[in-house]
Amino acid sequence: MNRAHNISTEYIESLLSHAEQQGYDVPELLRSVGINYRQLSQPQFPVSQFARLFQRLTELLQDEQFGMLTGGKMPSGTFRMMCYAIEHCADLGDALRRCSEFYEICKGPTIKPAISVEGEQVRFHFCPLDSMPNETMEQAVLTQSPALIRTSLSIWHHFISWMIGSRLPLEGASFTFAPQSNAQDYQLLFQCPIRFRQTDNCFWFKRNWLDRPLIQTAASWRGFLKTAPHQLVVMVNGDQSIGARIRARFGRDFSRALPSLEQMAAIEGMSARTLRRHLANEGLSYSQLKSQCRHEASLDYLNCPELSIHDVATLVGFEDPSPFIRAFKQWTGTTPGDYRSTLME
Repeated sequence: MNRAHNISTEYIESLLSHAEQQGYDVPELLRSVGINYRQLSQPQFPVSQFARLFQRLTELLQDEQFGMLTGGKMPSGTFRMMCYAIEHCADLGDALRRCSEFYEICKGPTIKPAISVEGEQVRFHFCPLDSMPNETMEQAVLTQSPALIRTSLSIWHHFISWMIGSRLPLEGASFTFAPQSNAQDYQLLFQCPIRFRQTDNCFWFKRNWLDRPLIQTAASWRGFLKTAPHQLVVMVNGDQSIGARIRARFGRDFSRALPSLEQMAAIEGMSARTLRRHLANEGLSYSQLKSQCRHEASLDYLNCPELSIHDVATLVGFEDPSPFIRAFKQWTGTTPGDYRSTLME
């Protein structure tokens, strides 16, 4: 399996350890979401199964951001409301500042994400709420595992990348601890210079990225929220091609009508003829691109056990399951039901 669709087992183990401390039977918890305990002996864990486990843990513990660095519990619905608060921001800088402000008024956390502009670079880090002493931050870091801190930064990086439709290139990342596993895993995750035993847990990027507009629409935000946390742990790739930009604009919710070729060309600031030429240079047509994106979205949705086959068919743009099943079989050679069964093996 592509490592981009896996998550570190070290992080899974840190979550399960915390659940065990809260009195939950870990083997039974794993069985309830179709996970074999032996899978934890592997260095990487499938994101599809992680999503089911994460959703179950947050439900049991009534903490929506369980396993994230917040210094407290986040009531159910918090992340959704934060997304509603930022989806209409003009650019990335406004969105990140509003995220920080949201944490200030949200019940539960004691620390928040923050950005600090330092010359031509921006540092993304965590700091105490305005009402909290600095010791709050120090205590939160000391009581959390390196895997949790690393994953918290990674998920925020992924969220930023999703909002702007392409991977945010990082200038560097630093951690207060020594690596607990292979240091190359950090390099693979953040794809930038890594420093350990530093004074802060953070990453930084060039200042001009704060002016990058958010490309997601209200419809794509809804699709994103339906499949969270999948897109928070699967990284937007660094592909800057026209095909990649259009994929980002499509998002994962195809229950709405997609823009026509002419409409997409206008969005991209070019003629329909120019858009066709660019796609042809990448070996694609607009209709092929839409079909590929529906295929990829269907795989994401089938990883969500709470969605029925009918739900998945609707989300990828089919009025009823029959034509969806036929299309899925053309894409994969198997039916949606059989594909979903293999996920539970």
